Amino acid sequence: MSNTTEMKKFTIENLDCADCAVKLEKQLAQLDTVRSVAINFATSTMHIDAARIDDVLERIKDIEPDVRIADESEKDSYSEDTSFLNKRELIRIGAVLLIFMGGLIFKERLRSTPFSFAEYAVFLTAYLISGWEVLYKAARNLLRGKIFDEHILMSVATIGAIIINALPEAVGVMLFFKIGEYFEQLALTRSRRSIKSLLALKPAYANLEKNGRHERVEPEQVEVGDTILIKPGERVPLDGVVLTGTAQVDTSALTGESIPRKVSEGKKILSGMIVTTGSLRVAVTNAYKDSSVSKIMNLVEYAVSKKAETEKFITTFAKYYTPAIGALALGVAILPPLLLSAASFQEWIYRALVILVVACPCALVISIPLGYFGGIGGASKRGILIKGSNYIDGLSKVKKVVFDKTGTLTEGTFRVLEVVPKNGYSRKDILHYAAHAESHSNHPIAQSIQEAFEGTIESAAVSAYHEIPGYGIKAEVNNRSIFVGNDRLLHDENIDHDICDLKRTAAYVVIDRVYAGYIIIGDEIKHDAQRAIDELKDFGDIETVMLTGDNEQVAGYVADHLGIDAYHAELLPEDKVQKLIEIKSSLNKRYKVAFVGDGINDAPVIAQSDIGIAMGTFGSDIAIDSADVVLMTDSPSKIPEAIRISKKTRRIVYQNIIIALAIKLVFVALGVAGIADMWEAVFGDVGVTLIAIFNALRVLR
Repeated sequence: MSNTTEMKKFTIENLDCADCAVKLEKQLAQLDTVRSVAINFATSTMHIDAARIDDVLERIKDIEPDVRIADESEKDSYSEDTSFLNKRELIRIGAVLLIFMGGLIFKERLRSTPFSFAEYAVFLTAYLISGWEVLYKAARNLLRGKIFDEHILMSVATIGAIIINALPEAVGVMLFFKIGEYFEQLALTRSRRSIKSLLALKPAYANLEKNGRHERVEPEQVEVGDTILIKPGERVPLDGVVLTGTAQVDTSALTGESIPRKVSEGKKILSGMIVTTGSLRVAVTNAYKDSSVSKIMNLVEYAVSKKAETEKFITTFAKYYTPAIGALALGVAILPPLLLSAASFQEWIYRALVILVVACPCALVISIPLGYFGGIGGASKRGILIKGSNYIDGLSKVKKVVFDKTGTLTEGTFRVLEVVPKNGYSRKDILHYAAHAESHSNHPIAQSIQEAFEGTIESAAVSAYHEIPGYGIKAEVNNRSIFVGNDRLLHDENIDHDICDLKRTAAYVVIDRVYAGYIIIGDEIKHDAQRAIDELKDFGDIETVMLTGDNEQVAGYVADHLGIDAYHAELLPEDKVQKLIEIKSSLNKRYKVAFVGDGINDAPVIAQSDIGIAMGTFGSDIAIDSADVVLMTDSPSKIPEAIRISKKTRRIVYQNIIIALAIKLVFVALGVAGIADMWEAVFGDVGVTLIAIFNALRVLR
């Protein structure tokens, strides 16, 4: 493996537990050559940015000799088939359970044999079969100076039980610890399979067109400008524009939307989509590394490296929690027999062993990162890409959502929305004369009027064309005098008309100095923009604001129509940044401001906001790169959905913290009081871990 100076992904095998992952990550982070490192036990991956990777890998071998590291190019971390390992473990658990149950049934008879050899032979056999791996790892870690480790705690507890002749308890602890590990592995496998489904977007090949023939190649081999063929049932390998063909495409892998879309000549198509009907010839517009599917995979994968404050807190907490529990157990074993005449060492050592069994912090260390990753994965399935668990925390604290208008709340393209005839003229008359008069203009409003006119524009019919900046156009069409412009043009020409302030972008039409009517041109509001604003209001404590460079009338209309709480119009990009700073300063520092935009001019505001949200399908690359959250459907309604997911994720994470700590502390107290024995202690450790893991997996749904 060669040295590198950029973030790389590795898979990790044989990492014993989540606590081991935390300790390994901490020790690697202390190396001078390591810029950043994130180890995710739930996904068996390590993302690391280091100057000398080879040195880091050698250090890992020193810290964890049994751990195997593989480069992403050498091994797919999610392809490992664990069914054989699971069956082998199940057989071993079954064998131990049979021996253990036999020992319990015939315990009195076994004890009646000379020196109780038979009892020791049966229970120690079951103990060693179920616990030899734990004992081996405990001895190895002890020799390396790792005192507070779950394997050492479990070994001390069970060996102590054997010494005080509590053989069934010793075997029971090892057996149920092994059963807990088995179910824990099943839960993690389920999580990894869910993650695999998110990351299985990568297309296997591309049909590259060369000299009239098609050659199947790796997507990475295709260059911008090449032509590829996509057949029915194939996944789109690279972003591009359709040259020929019409097809239905399944976009659910990218957007979370199950409704198929139709694409045809001239339309944009994104990698990761699946062509369900028809064939398409596509001109490639992005290399594979810059394609939509590659960006999604990277966003989901590298999100684990940006940890939430809760994760960091638990890592620090575990550092002090385990030694504290160990010290408590030692005190419980020694002090009462020394200070109380009626207290026996055997009784208080047993109580201390119960505390040691309960002590392992794995329930927290596993379930909390798994909960955040589940939130990121669940959001990705719905077309919402959250770039880190720290942004999940941020989304849950959003109190103000600030929107750009054009391309965010509106479609971003001008079109004729309404034609209102006056003084006996028809809709057809107005569009005919207005389209001809505007035929020499490239202004977006002029082009939208031309597109709305269904007939053919005859350039020979237009004469005496004159554009008046800030007012409109004067022209002669078929020898008739035509004015097309704003309200100021009509007042300047003294044309009688019945309405001046339409509160929307309007083109008034005058034919032979007679007011013929007006055309409403607008950037149509997105179909789900209203739903987005309504759902944000349903939270009860979130305020909506709109910032736009459009004029006051249009901004006011959109804000009033959608029910936006406040708006600011006619803003330059730098004005938007200043307004956002003002909005942030007006809010309590505990809360967050989210900005939603799509254009290049939105990138500075997105970067300035607490949570930047970009439209991913048609948004600019710079806006997407600046954003913390990317909406793959360009749908505003995904914003309240993202906030709901973040709140649910945080709720589950805090549930796990409270449940795990509460139950463990209760069992520690019961252990000290002598009420709980080792059977209850096993539940306090293994049971709580499983509860926390399965609770965390709810986020994936």
